[in-house]
Amino acid sequence: MTDSLPGGAPLLLGRYALYDELASGGMATVHLGRLLGPVGFARTVAIKRLHPQHAKDPEFVAMFLDEARLAARIRHPNVVATLDVVATTGEVFLVMEYISGESMAALLGASFRASKRVPMRYAVHMVSGALQGLHAAHEATNDKGESLHIVHRDVSPHNILVGTDGVARVLDFGVAKAAGRLQTTDEGRIKGKLAYMAPEQLSSQAVSARTDLFAASVVLWEALAGRRLFPGADPAEIVGKVLNAPLEPPSLSNAEIPKALDEIVLKGLSRDPDQRFASAHEMAEALDAAVGLVSPREVGAWVKTCVGERLSERSARIAEIERSSSSIEVQGEPRAADVLARFSPRPTQASMETLPASGTGRSQIGSVVEARDSMTTSPRSRWVVPLLGGAALIVAVVGGIALASRKPAPEAAVATTAVATVVAPSPSPSASASPREPEPVASTPPPPAAPASASSAPAAPSPSVKKIAPRGPAPKKPAEPIYTRD
Repeated sequence: MTDSLPGGAPLLLGRYALYDELASGGMATVHLGRLLGPVGFARTVAIKRLHPQHAKDPEFVAMFLDEARLAARIRHPNVVATLDVVATTGEVFLVMEYISGESMAALLGASFRASKRVPMRYAVHMVSGALQGLHAAHEATNDKGESLHIVHRDVSPHNILVGTDGVARVLDFGVAKAAGRLQTTDEGRIKGKLAYMAPEQLSSQAVSARTDLFAASVVLWEALAGRRLFPGADPAEIVGKVLNAPLEPPSLSNAEIPKALDEIVLKGLSRDPDQRFASAHEMAEALDAAVGLVSPREVGAWVKTCVGERLSERSARIAEIERSSSSIEVQGEPRAADVLARFSPRPTQASMETLPASGTGRSQIGSVVEARDSMTTSPRSRWVVPLLGGAALIVAVVGGIALASRKPAPEAAVATTAVATVVAPSPSPSASASPREPEPVASTPPPPAAPASASSAPAAPSPSVKKIAPRGPAPKKPAEPIYTRD
């Protein structure tokens, strides 16, 4: 990696800071970057920066913005996510998710230089993942649910990123063709890499989703065979081979490849688009069925084996960037300390004036205040106190209803309405000593006296009970009360 900025100092553009250059192409460069948000929020991203000479060209700017618009419509684990677009004076940036990994081109090159073959199952796994991402692009729709008819048109090992998590992702939709695209291609103008273009694309014919299947099949053929499928010294030679050269199965260069895999690759390389697979998803399923599924963890470990030293250097650089960017403050954004200060509890002036200056009284008040605060701020006390109050209210209501619903006896009903009964304590030494002690009221009325015969004298009342004769006729038995419960 080389620093694209003098001395490694970041270039600040709004909320983003640009650091080292990761890759470069004919249209833009990709940099390490940091998203600097409020209250210390930060995130490592990849920022695609349009070359300054192209940033002044309306056609390139329109193409760049189209890429961002299309990529934002594709949401799939096998597609590098587009996060933001930044357009300033003389600068255009495309902010993407940062993936720790390398392009498939770098992985194939590292294997070829080490005179090692790419494991067949790993090669199939990477291309199968890319096909799933391409299928998501082919099926993408606009806000109205209408198909965008996206065709990548530049599928190559350079645009397939394989992460240390073992997941292959498609990126760079800069030359993609889609319905409703703002930027239109000049008639007869070829875009993409010649060695991976389908015959209909080279012939300036209509392209479709199957055009990307041809390019993906070329990538798979080269990964399995360990060499280029359409080599050439000049563009004319490459175009001639793509259109007319006989296609041999990859098993001629690698005896480990089964016949079923040969058939899949050759079907994808058919020069007639109608003879290829109907969709990228169908081809991916055929590949998985031919060699079986592979654990992404295995592929991730293989990626680290191929380019482990480069990834370690980049990880160290990212750690350094993260430490240095923590001191950068974005102008106009609130600081974390200022935001936290808004929510810090502060004692009111009235409460401060009522506290003693010093001594035991102050400590006691402080203890009371702490106890009060713990009760009012405790999560448990917020529901225990209302619960106990509600329970007491329910018990009182139920008890009142139960007492009121008891049906009194007929005699008791008459006695309670017509007779006031007072029960005096029985004579005792203690009672005679204190004759002024208040007499308790009887809780229940005494039983009625039995009727006396004509010859017998009326019974004298008990010395401890005093009755008051009812005035007027005895009332009738009250009707059964009607009660309602809430």
